[in-house]
Amino acid sequence: MKPEIKKTHIIPKKVLSRKDEITSDFLKLVEKHIDELMKGVAGKRYSATDFAGMLFIHPRHLTNTLKLTINSSTCEIMENRILNEAQQLLNETDLSIADIGLKFAFDEPTNFTKFFKGMAGITPLQYRKSQKNKV
Repeated sequence: MKPEIKKTHIIPKKVLSRKDEITSDFLKLVEKHIDELMKGVAGKRYSATDFAGMLFIHPRHLTNTLKLTINSSTCEIMENRILNEAQQLLNETDLSIADIGLKFAFDEPTNFTKFFKGMAGITPLQYRKSQKNKV
């Protein structure tokens, strides 16, 4: 006679797969890191290796998982978040370009300007002027 197996644990109907869990945890870490950068608490921008270490997985596994779930890489996500926050600061504050760059751990203002221009197609100053002209 077989022993009867009792169901003692109820599994939720919607269980996140591991890849979804990794993606969700990564996105939470990104938001936390952006917040730390904005507050001046973080001294550097995290890389894929840093994020992967916090998630206890290999950087390649993190990148492959993100490509599968949201079709983006760690760098693309971080760069887009930094660009969005920088644009918001350019629109809403009178902080200098250099100070905004420092918030995002760019040691040299020229590096921030190159990053911004590469992402947005115009320099931070051109962006700020174009937004003020719209208002």
